[in-house]
This record gives sequence, C-alpha cells and structure tokens, in this order.
Amino acid sequence: MLGSTAAFAVMVLTIRLASKTIPTGEIAFFRNFFGLLALLPILLHKRRALPRTRHLGRYFVRTAIGLGSMLCAFWAIGHLPLSQAVSLGYATPLFATIAAALWLGENVRVRRWLAVAAGFVGVIVILRPGASFTPGMLVALLGAGLAALVAIQMKQLSRLDAPDTIVFYTYVFWVPLSLGPALLHWTWPQGEAWVWLVATGVLGTFGQLLWTRALQLGEVSALQPISFMQLPIVIVLGWLLFAETIDAWTLLGAGIVLGANGYIAHREAVLQRRAATRAPVEAAKPGE
Repeated sequence: MLGSTAAFAVMVLTIRLASKTIPTGEIAFFRNFFGLLALLPILLHKRRALPRTRHLGRYFVRTAIGLGSMLCAFWAIGHLPLSQAVSLGYATPLFATIAAALWLGENVRVRRWLAVAAGFVGVIVILRPGASFTPGMLVALLGAGLAALVAIQMKQLSRLDAPDTIVFYTYVFWVPLSLGPALLHWTWPQGEAWVWLVATGVLGTFGQLLWTRALQLGEVSALQPISFMQLPIVIVLGWLLFAETIDAWTLLGAGIVLGANGYIAHREAVLQRRAATRAPVEAAKPGE
C-alpha cells in the first residue's frame, strides 16, 4: 500500500508538470494509453491469453464514469494547489458510503453516518465558502463524487470477474473513450512532456496493481491510514518543486476528512469480520 501511495503521489506531480503544455483531456488519453502498454506485459507474463469477460456493457458504463472522474481530477491537479486538489479528492469514501446505502442498499448505521457528516464538515472547511472559494474546487469535488460511483461499480464487478480482468478491460475502454476529449484540443507533446506523459501512465498502472495486491493481503482498516500518506508526500514535493505552501484551513479540513475516512474504513472492516464469523455459525444451524 505504501508503494501504491507513493506511485499515485508522484503521478500527481507528473500530471502537474505535463499540464504546463498539454491539455487535460490529452493527459488523460496518454495516461490510459501508456498505462495499457505497461499493463500488457504483466498480464501476458502471468497467462497465455488475455482475460475474457461477459460483462462488456458494465465495463463501458464504469469506464465512462471513471473517465469523467479522471478529467475532473486531472484538471484540478493542473489548476489548484496540489494539497487542495488531493485533499478534496479524499471526499470519495464519503460519497461512496452514501452511494452504497442508496444504490446497493447497504445498511449504514448511525456511527458511520456521523463520520460521513464530519467528513463533509472537513470538506466545507477546505472550500471555505465566501473566503478563498473558487469554482475550480467544485471540479475536484465532482471528480470525487464520480470516483465514488466507480468504486461501487468496481465492488459489483469484483463479484463477477478477477482483478486482472477488471483492470484490463478498464484500460481497453479508457483508451478509445479518452481519445475523443483529447482530440478536441490536441497538441503534440514536445521534449520532456513525453517523459511526464509516459511516467503518468506507468505510475498509474503500477499504483493500481499494488493497491489491488495490498487489498488481497491486508484489511482495509489497516491499509487506509497508509494511503493517507499521499497528502504529506504531495505537500513536500509540491513545496520543493513548485514552492507551494499549505494554509492552515486546508490542513485542518484535510485532517477532519482523513479522520472520518479512517473511521469509516475501520467500521467496515469490523462489520466484515463479524459477518465472516457469523456465517459459519448460521450455516451450521440445523434445518437451515
């Protein structure tokens, strides 16, 4: 998880560097294109044939929404202070909890609802309506909301296909879908821009693969705090490379959001353990 967090943190920087000369839509396309190129040798090394699925329609919807989230997030990284863009992106688990209750019918109890409410208080602290608020902040928040819908769809797909299959078909759809927005403002990359675009794709793929592997090895409640290390890494690198500083309000709001996310992850892990413990007992009951 730490390797995944570091990969995504550095990817934020390569996106910012690429955005100096390359439009957001084009960065998204090359992130997907080079990400797929990085993924193929790994998949082919593990198996003789590419994975197959019977759920292409589901992947199309998942990738279309995911592309919207990606475009919003990449625009925010290119136009907002990095600490602000990343902090608002952490609202995704808050939206995901709401979506799980409304879409999947999950039973979300009072304590998790209180954690979600506290998390949105943190978001408001970061936004600071009437103070330093800018409409661009809403773009980052929209990206987080769309990412939450993607997380719900990923949860559904994980019951149907293997992780490698999900990652592969995500990229297969992402590449052509992202080409359309890229062509609207196409600018051929020059010089070092190619380095940042290739790095964005490779880092994104390895970050995803490491994240998936981490979830297979450990519990979400233990791994989630490690993923929060992305924010301090981005803050330090943003200060070193772009002379960016983080204001006290963004830091306070981010702390509230991260604390709420940590508690939500902990509660979900506790409930999963209870369900896993209860299942064998229920199965052993006579006549049931």
